[in-house]
Amino acid sequence: MHLVYPAVLAALLFCTGLYGVLARRNAILVLMSVELMLNAVNLNLVAFDVWLRDALHSGQALTLFTIAIAAAEIGIGLAIVLAVHRNRGTADIDKLRDSAEPDDPDDDPHDPSEPSGPHDPSAAAAEADTPAGPDKKAEATA
Repeated sequence: MHLVYPAVLAALLFCTGLYGVLARRNAILVLMSVELMLNAVNLNLVAFDVWLRDALHSGQALTLFTIAIAAAEIGIGLAIVLAVHRNRGTADIDKLRDSAEPDDPDDDPHDPSEPSGPHDPSAAAAEADTPAGPDKKAEATA
């Protein structure tokens, strides 16, 4: 068998996986696409090992290491995806862009308690007239 057949098949598998990583929004599908890319690399390693007739079979040994790394990657990746899905309720990568919580709740630009419309100056004047904290309360009673 010629080396061209497995090499072309591996290239097609790798390109399919690359398209899946770049185009998909679901984290599980992205992990599956990464696994497809790793399998394409494994196919190339074994095909070139057979073609070179290496006595140590180093291509097949590297394939075993790649399989072990892929198993660890999918285990950790699925655990992270499940934890994120439990916390956020979605596995959509676009919605997980802002994964860090703000340090100060007042600095959160996406705070649902604040109105999203234009700022009302009369509301700001009403807030300025009322005491807001314990210092203002002490000043108001004194």
